[in-house]
Amino acid sequence: MDKQIDKSQLRKEQRSRILKSGLIGGGVIAAAVMVILWLGKSVDGKNLRFSTVEEGPLETSVAATGNVVPEFEEIINSPLTTRIVKVYAQPGDTVTEGMPLIQLDLETAETDYEKLLDQQQIRQQELTQLQLNNRTQLSELAMQVEVKEMELNRLAVEVDNERRLDSLGSGTGDRVRQAETSFATCRLELRQLRERLANEKLRMAAAEKTQELNLSSFRKDVTLQRRTLDQGRIPAPHHGVLTFISNEIGSQIAAGEKVAVVSDLSSFKIEGEVAEGNSNKVAIGSDVSVRIGGTELAGVVTNLTPQAKGGMVSFIVRLDENHNSRLRSGLRAELTVNYGYKDKVLRIHNGPYFKGPGEYGLYVKTGDNTVKKRKVRLGDSNREYVEVLEGLASGDEVVVTDMEEYMQYDKLKIK
Repeated sequence: MDKQIDKSQLRKEQRSRILKSGLIGGGVIAAAVMVILWLGKSVDGKNLRFSTVEEGPLETSVAATGNVVPEFEEIINSPLTTRIVKVYAQPGDTVTEGMPLIQLDLETAETDYEKLLDQQQIRQQELTQLQLNNRTQLSELAMQVEVKEMELNRLAVEVDNERRLDSLGSGTGDRVRQAETSFATCRLELRQLRERLANEKLRMAAAEKTQELNLSSFRKDVTLQRRTLDQGRIPAPHHGVLTFISNEIGSQIAAGEKVAVVSDLSSFKIEGEVAEGNSNKVAIGSDVSVRIGGTELAGVVTNLTPQAKGGMVSFIVRLDENHNSRLRSGLRAELTVNYGYKDKVLRIHNGPYFKGPGEYGLYVKTGDNTVKKRKVRLGDSNREYVEVLEGLASGDEVVVTDMEEYMQYDKLKIK
């Protein structure tokens, strides 16, 4: 009689057979994958662009981006904290110098201006009164000096007379000494009056000067308030196009807040920015190629921001043709900033494959219908060429198309 096989033993043998089958199948698949990778995958030749490695010069450059902005524009700020009453223009309008743009609420400012005018008049009257008082006092002192001079002359005559009488025996020594004492006393009093007159002239002149300076300073305050009132009507500073204006009637604005921008749209410049890591390659005076759509313009870096913001460094490009008809405010521009020159290097054409200096896996043509991946080290570049440092030789044909989707294959067949 046959013995019945245990069910657990049957399951164990079944799992063993499945495991062996899986291992065999996995090995076959892995082998197939290896064969496919070794043999390569086909790629349509129409999608490939080749560049032949050649020897030649390389003008090194760094890529940047920028915006077209007016070369000249003026920002108009509110001269005081107030609110908008009227708006006379809209963005895009052509304005002329002195044309009113916005009417601000100036009632408080005008009241303050009138008060300043009254105070200025009072200070002017105070200065005039001080000058009149000073002239009166100086005139009185000058008169006292003249009187004292006359008295001194009289006493001098008396001294002479007493001395003559004394010499004739008709006078006495006491009368002579008394006359001489009166004369000396009067002379000292005259000297004192003269010094007082001179000092009073200096003191009064200083007082008048101080008052005049105070009045002059106050007049400047009045002039400033007058200018604030004039600016409060927000006139256009020059002929141009209004590119920005605060046009919400009734809205509150603070002193110094931007309320309008008038731009001269007849000439333009480029506000560029470059990654902080490449900022050392951009310097004032560097030549720049500016591409806007299909138009290419030349320019030069005229200003460079010393500090980075958000990982980017800003700079200004002055264009050789700043009046070109293709230029429009706000347009994006592709910039190429030249920073060096190499006379003789191996080079290939630039393309979407290039992301910056470093190592790459590039496909090199090895036959009529195959390309093979090769480790290559690339260096500096410009818009047209990339420097080859290692991995390629002159005459090699290299695929310069973006081959990111084929990077797992060492070899490709060209259909």
